[in-house]
Order: sequence, then structure tokens, then C-alpha cells
Amino acid sequence: MKHQSLQQLRNLGAVEPDYQPAAMTRRERLERWAELLEKIPDRHFTTLQETEHQSREIRAMMRADTSPISVAFADPILRGAGLENDTYGEAKRFFEMTDRQLHNVTCYCHFGTTVRGSDAAYCVRAAIEPVMSFFTRLGFMFGR
Repeated sequence: MKHQSLQQLRNLGAVEPDYQPAAMTRRERLERWAELLEKIPDRHFTTLQETEHQSREIRAMMRADTSPISVAFADPILRGAGLENDTYGEAKRFFEMTDRQLHNVTCYCHFGTTVRGSDAAYCVRAAIEPVMSFFTRLGFMFGR
């Protein structure tokens, strides 16, 4: 072990003020998250209790150590792209998801106390390209 002065140690830990997170599109971020979950399809992850019944402030702070969101946060690529923590609010911001989309991935009411990785991945992928309703498709067909 090499002895270093306090000043030398400070220089080693210098933070670059111009650091920019790696740019990823919304689609790339969601696909990466889905792929991570698909790698562990049978693993069970903790769901979040009644996200739809919480106030916006409480919902934003919700988290669990082994949630589908924690899988994303454990990934250095997603953290490098700007994912700051494993809370519901941060996942909503970073992945640019609606409450309904994130609710479908993480909420207790859909899966019980745990959700399998493959099921969570399916829900993440569904958020990439939302399915058009029957009436929206009709509007496209008839030029409206």
C-alpha cells in the first residue's frame, strides 16, 4: 500500500464538473430495463402497495429493495444515463412513464406481493409503444 498525502487523495477524488450522463432515448431506456428483467424471468420482485391510492408526494417516494425498479437502478448503464435512485418518482421521471404505465409494472393490485421478472418486463415493453384503442385505429383508417 502506497502512502499518499491528504492533498494527493483529494486530487484522486476530484469530480469533473462537465460530466454529462450518456444520452439514451426513452425507448432505449425502457428496452434496457425490459432486457434486464427478461434475463431473470422467474425471479420474484417486490411490488409497491396501492400506488394509485397514494398522494403524488408519497407515491414519488415509494420504493422497495427488490422491486423491478431496483433492477434498473442496479444497472450501471441506466445509472450512467441519469437514473438517480430506485423510487417510483425517479422511475417515472427517468423512463418518462405515466402513472398508469408505471402502476402496471410495479403495483400490488396486479400481481400480489411479488411480480415475476418476465411479467414486469412484459409491462415495461407495453409502455414502449402503447396499444391504440379500437376507436383510435378506426380514426386512422377513415382519415380522422
